[in-house]
Amino acid sequence: MTRIALAVAALAAVLCFAAAPSQAGQYGDAPWCSVQYLGFGAQEWDCEYATAAACAPTVIAGNRGFCNRNPYFVEEQGPPPVQYRRHHRAYHE
Repeated sequence: MTRIALAVAALAAVLCFAAAPSQAGQYGDAPWCSVQYLGFGAQEWDCEYATAAACAPTVIAGNRGFCNRNPYFVEEQGPPPVQYRRHHRAYHE
């Protein structure tokens, strides 16, 4: 019986540590967020600002919070750089 309990506890620990972070309480996919405190440790991330300067009026307007980089923002990458192959010619004398 104790072996089963230890196996279940080990499985539960592995599942807890392997959990991915949640995006709950966050909306928008821009690079800057205004993080607002809702009370009792709850926060809301409003991620719809292209720059920190665009985010600042929201925070200054009386919302208790701050501006922060969006931790889930992934910049669009352009096409990979073109790599040219050099053709070497044999040197003949």
